[in-house]
Amino acid sequence: MSVGTLLGVFALIFILELPDKTMIATIVMSSRARPLAVALGASAGFLVQVAIAVGAGGLLTLLPRHVKDVVVGLLFLGGAAYLLLVSEKEQEEAGEKKGVAARPNSWGREMLTAFTVIFLGEFGDLSQIQTANFAAKLHEPLEVFIACSLALISVAFIGSYAGSALQRFIPLAKIRLGGGLIFLGLGIYTFVTLFTS
Repeated sequence: MSVGTLLGVFALIFILELPDKTMIATIVMSSRARPLAVALGASAGFLVQVAIAVGAGGLLTLLPRHVKDVVVGLLFLGGAAYLLLVSEKEQEEAGEKKGVAARPNSWGREMLTAFTVIFLGEFGDLSQIQTANFAAKLHEPLEVFIACSLALISVAFIGSYAGSALQRFIPLAKIRLGGGLIFLGLGIYTFVTLFTS
């Protein structure tokens, strides 16, 4: 694969992922957890999904679209319910009862949470499908894996540190409300699109 093709794959995946739900999820997670733990967990989730996409090649595109849309819509609505219905005060009180400091989770738990959210959120995602397409069309799985992984890891680090910086200017409760409303809107949009198309 030429350097130009490698950079083109990187750029396309990077641009596809920037406005994506997993970027929003990373920003929201990092407003409550250590940015580096979120970035590392999210990066690991992306790496596994890229490996799946490259390994599967074009097979992901054969899955029924409505199945992917239902799963993604339910994930959005579940995230919205958590952010909108579980108050920050309840979380803080639960942490105080357990004798936990301001950041109640361990590094491992924060990384595992970020890994799980990104790993599940990326199933059937546009960037994953595009990665599978690149692997199927270019027939250079290692190069596709490297280019796509670097693009997604870059997005994970940008999202993680953006969430931490955002909390310095906007109260966490408003970040949670905004994230919850965004997830709710994306969930509703997913189901409306599913049933009207």
